[in-house]
Amino acid sequence: MTSKERVLTTFRHGIPDRVPIDYLANPGIDGRLKKHFGLQPGDDEGLRRLLGVDFFEIIPQYTGPPLHQEIPGRKIDIWGIRTRWVEHDAGGYWDYCDFPLKDADEETVARWPMPSADHFDYAAAISECERMKDYCLLIGNPGAGDMINTAGMIRTMEQTLLDLMTDDPAALLFMDRKNKVQLEIYSRMLEKAAGKLDVMWLGEDLGTQRGPMVSLPLFRRHIRPRHQKFVDLARSFGIPVMIHSCGSSSWAFEDFIEMGITAVDTLQPEAKDMAPAYLKERYGARLAFHGCISTAGSVVTGTPADVAGEVRQTLDVMMPGGGYAFSPTHMLQDNSPTENVVTMYETVHRFGRYI
Repeated sequence: MTSKERVLTTFRHGIPDRVPIDYLANPGIDGRLKKHFGLQPGDDEGLRRLLGVDFFEIIPQYTGPPLHQEIPGRKIDIWGIRTRWVEHDAGGYWDYCDFPLKDADEETVARWPMPSADHFDYAAAISECERMKDYCLLIGNPGAGDMINTAGMIRTMEQTLLDLMTDDPAALLFMDRKNKVQLEIYSRMLEKAAGKLDVMWLGEDLGTQRGPMVSLPLFRRHIRPRHQKFVDLARSFGIPVMIHSCGSSSWAFEDFIEMGITAVDTLQPEAKDMAPAYLKERYGARLAFHGCISTAGSVVTGTPADVAGEVRQTLDVMMPGGGYAFSPTHMLQDNSPTENVVTMYETVHRFGRYI
């Protein structure tokens, strides 16, 4: 099978030749893997081929004018979200900071610079679709259509959760303005790509490790109807939707099914009600799964033998009847030993075959 055939068969709960495979990693471990395999630092495609990756994101690049003033020591994205570099023992990461819209009112948010869907390079993205046509091509990402995360990055998480509970008009306006731009970008891509895109990927972190981050009524009031617009767009083009959610999120799966979502991504096995066996038994006939290999578990703290055992146990639970795509729950972290990550992918290739 091609990667495209393998993923779409899996998402339909058919039986592919092997489980589809995905790869998500931070720069440190990504660089070490390339060195381990004798690849050049920029050889992303070579690493994908060696790991057997089946998924590829199509991301139209912003080509418009600068929207936000540069600030020394900060990275600022097209939404105005600011990050600063924080060092740690295994490398470092860009952490969210400053939160320029924390106390903003509705008028301030209405004036906040946002990108126009006119200012993205669709032609280059369509060319990428053709170049990578054997992969399962994803439109969107874990931040597409999300509300809590993106607003939290620019208003703080505490303020955003209060905003949702109090129906704050400024926060809701920021979410709606951002989602309107993303919806228009994806609509144009789906029209221009003419059947080349395979899956829409959405995201929203709905859980902590111990339970829901928001109540089900609050989810249904603010998050579900906004996500439904993305789901309806994807379904109008005949493609399935995969939704990313960190933490304990199975409490929302019945709603996902009602909305028309096909697959759920992340699936942190250590979070409440997220163990593979629990998910497979309750939802395995109605949802496909992408994830389950914890980036905080044996791949970081264990031996290669521990990693192989975790991967095999997950495959034993998730593979029967199809509907499972193998993936780390999040970006593989820089503190993951190289040999553990290599073992993770060697094991899925050895034991993840149906044929």
